[in-house]
Amino acid sequence: MDYQIKASSISNNDAVVHIKQSNIDFGTTSNTAETLPNPAELFLSAFGACILKNVERFSTLLKFRYSSAFITVSGTRQEVPPKMDIIEYQLTIYSNDDTLNKDLLKKNIEKFGTIFNTVNASCSVIGVILVKKE
Repeated sequence: MDYQIKASSISNNDAVVHIKQSNIDFGTTSNTAETLPNPAELFLSAFGACILKNVERFSTLLKFRYSSAFITVSGTRQEVPPKMDIIEYQLTIYSNDDTLNKDLLKKNIEKFGTIFNTVNASCSVIGVILVKKE
């Protein structure tokens, strides 16, 4: 599979990522540092989106039901050379389905997630999955 995005910016203004029929504004200036996502936050968002997409995918393959899933992702930046050093996530799944095997789900997410594997090859990834009753 191949993927493509487009992005644009105007000098002294912020930027936009164009993906299919969506536009995502992101900050490139100090004026919007507190209101728009920056590139590092977009990167962490892609990581979180990968995990959520795989929850949906594996709910079908592993035959479990859930009502919702929420993820928090944080990244620690290394200064020299600048890169993400550690990424941590907490995935919470709301489900009353006793067949949901969170350990097997975590194993599958970590084995088959495209973005997960790309990130995991370049930094430490630490994650936990919580299952809560609805």
